[in-house]
Amino acid sequence: MDRTYVIGVAGGTASGKTTIVQIIKNYFGEGIELIGHDCYYKAHDNMPFEEREKLNYDHPWSFDTERMIEDVIALKSGKVIERPVYDYSDHNRAKETVTVYPKKILMLEGILILESEALRNLMDLKIFVDTDADERLMRRITRDMAERGRSVESVLRQYRSTVKPMHEQFVEPSKKYADLIIPRGGKNNVAVAILKNYLKKIMDGEAAE
Repeated sequence: MDRTYVIGVAGGTASGKTTIVQIIKNYFGEGIELIGHDCYYKAHDNMPFEEREKLNYDHPWSFDTERMIEDVIALKSGKVIERPVYDYSDHNRAKETVTVYPKKILMLEGILILESEALRNLMDLKIFVDTDADERLMRRITRDMAERGRSVESVLRQYRSTVKPMHEQFVEPSKKYADLIIPRGGKNNVAVAILKNYLKKIMDGEAAE
């Protein structure tokens, strides 16, 4: 297999990162592999649920980024990895893993993937999805209630205590490392079309190094 191109997609919580990578995945199919930084939340098996619930999940320390870096390096070298799985409802890493095979394009997604210099250095293209804070909060409330079993009160409490301050301290400053900034997330059809065209050239072997 030819070398793997690594595309990083960062941005604030509920900015539309996942929507964009899913659009790209659906368009290209099996030629692309997606890996979320959230899969690499650290395990806290010895900590009670009530304590895990209080952890700051928006700080770089909450992620096992070193393992993600090792896995990306392995995939770039043509090796198969076992990706961890995170259980949002339990606030802990699950016991099972997912087998991931190397592909032509590897897309990494997460709020803090541009914060790590070592992870950035593995990327061929760095994208930041930039969406209005109020819109992101509304989306997060809807998503966390529907998909992660949270109440409105718990979502707002977490947003005030960790999500917003960590966004201002770590996520927003990482935007300066992006090669491409996409406003409005997956609703920006023009930007998504440009990204599709760029990735198609990579698939066809036409993209410049």
